[in-house]
Amino acid sequence: MAEPLGSAPSGVPPLAASAEKLLDVAGPLFFRHGFAAVGVDRIVKESGVAKMTLYRHFPSKDDLIAAWLERVDAQFWAVASGWMGGPDREPRAQLAGFFRGLEKLVASPQCLGCPFLLAAAEFPEPGTRAHEVAKRHKTTLRERFRRLARAAGASDPAAVADQLLLLTDGAFGASRMFGPANAGRRVAAAAETLLDAATR
Repeated sequence: MAEPLGSAPSGVPPLAASAEKLLDVAGPLFFRHGFAAVGVDRIVKESGVAKMTLYRHFPSKDDLIAAWLERVDAQFWAVASGWMGGPDREPRAQLAGFFRGLEKLVASPQCLGCPFLLAAAEFPEPGTRAHEVAKRHKTTLRERFRRLARAAGASDPAAVADQLLLLTDGAFGASRMFGPANAGRRVAAAAETLLDAATR
C-alpha cells in the first residue's frame, strides 16, 4: 500500500475529529517505521492531540493499531474494487484487472509494501488484535480470489486462490525491500500465466 494512506474512506463509520487525526498521524508512522518503533508519546506530539484524548478513543496502543488496520482494510477494498471493475465484468477480467492495478501500485515510489504483512510479522501471536485483523484481511482476499477463479472455470479454484495470494504478497514484499525497481512490476504477467494454465 502507498503512504500516506489518507483519511477514512466512505463506508467506514466516522470517528471524532481528534480520533481521525490520531489515525492520520499514527498510520504513516507505523507503516514507515514499524509498530514497535513508534511510541504513543511521538504520536501525541506529532498529532497535537492530548494523551488523555488518545486513550479515551483508543484504550491501548493495540486498539489504535487495530483501528488503523481496519481503516486500511476498507481503503484497500475501495481501491481493489476499482481495479477489478463491476460485478458485470467477466471473472477472469476482474482478476486480471486486480493484478494490473497491483503492478502499478508496487512500482510506485510511495508504495511501502503491505501493512497487514507488517502486522503479522510484528504480532505473530494469533490472539492479538493486529494479527486477527491482518489474518481476516488476507482470508477475505483469498476467498475473493477463490470465488472469481471458480467462476472463471478453474478446475481447482482453491489452489489458484492460494497461488494468487502468494503473488500478491510477494509483490508487496518486493516493493518494501527493493523500492520501485522490484520484481512486482511483472506480477500481472505472472498472474495471467497462472490463470491461463488454471482455466485452460
